[in-house]
Amino acid sequence: MNPRRRAWLGRLPGWALLAAPGAHAAGTTIAPVDQDNDDRIQPGRTLRFPRDHGAHPGARIEWWYATGWLQAGAGALIGFQLTFFRSRTGLAAQLPGRFAPRQLLFAHAAVSDIAAGRHRHAQRLSRWSGDEAQPEAHARRTDTGLVLGRWTLQRAAGGAYQARLAAPEAGFSLDLRLAPTQPLLLQGDAGFSRKGPLPQQASHYYSQAQLAVDAALVLDGRRQALAGRGWLDHEWSDELLATGATGWDWIGINLADGGALTAFVLRRADGRVVWAGGSHRPAGGAVRNFSPQEVEFSPLRDWTSPATGARYPVHWRITTPAGHFELRALLEAQELDSRASTGTVYWEGLAELLGAGGARLGLGYLEMTGRAQALTLG
Repeated sequence: MNPRRRAWLGRLPGWALLAAPGAHAAGTTIAPVDQDNDDRIQPGRTLRFPRDHGAHPGARIEWWYATGWLQAGAGALIGFQLTFFRSRTGLAAQLPGRFAPRQLLFAHAAVSDIAAGRHRHAQRLSRWSGDEAQPEAHARRTDTGLVLGRWTLQRAAGGAYQARLAAPEAGFSLDLRLAPTQPLLLQGDAGFSRKGPLPQQASHYYSQAQLAVDAALVLDGRRQALAGRGWLDHEWSDELLATGATGWDWIGINLADGGALTAFVLRRADGRVVWAGGSHRPAGGAVRNFSPQEVEFSPLRDWTSPATGARYPVHWRITTPAGHFELRALLEAQELDSRASTGTVYWEGLAELLGAGGARLGLGYLEMTGRAQALTLG
């Protein structure tokens, strides 16, 4: 995916460049940020693994985005979201030297306790020189390996992801193991994903759907062992939002039959669609990518945030070549205020996909941006 991350990473608060300096040992080598063939966004490029699980510092923006649901036995659902971002600042020439903030690393995490009706979220931010030996903040190139203080996301031997974070200010900590059960899902044309009408408005993007998740969650000092299902996106790009787009709506759903459904629309301020897309992969089947004309999001009911006044559709009718569905948020109040890191407010939370007669067909995440304020790229 995913159109959402582009605008955030192009609109960082000015003080972010001064955050968490992090010294480097004498003699360490800082990798150049000039693009090589591994980092260019281009059609026809074959994604190579495990290399492309890692960072692409020559690309302007990049993210690793894990979501899912957890429960103990048949207990109440708990949603989780963890996203690591990398942004190339372009300041290396203006600020030479090993302490120059060539990259910014930041992360968001959230836990939605559906039964309690409570949504908790936290964020972290640091500058990064590009030196992978910097212990407190780095992103490995050869495979997924992200560190931002005490928040980490690593891909271990055998392909499982391991994540760990503590957010005492929000009253939670989370240890995750996300194990693949299916092959990688290459979005778009073999991992080249269009996000606008111009060819350069594209990214390299893949998903890992139907991840088997085991978790240790601590909420307000109470530890729980949980299990569930997850989804992970990894995407890197040089372009931001298509011209005229002010936000987007996006879903990534693990279907109960083992399939995976992705769909998104990029909107203008008046609600008109600038671009749309997505994909469906049935269990054991081939990916069917959607053209912009094949995807439609129609809002059915809104929720208004008491904190920001923003109105978010929390019940949708969604039309794709895979079928006609309804999507309903399992908790309305899942707004995230990330103005301390990305400079924006957005809604992101656990939702259920419904079929005929209201039968639940799957669970996943819904994200909506540009509704509290237009995402500007100034």
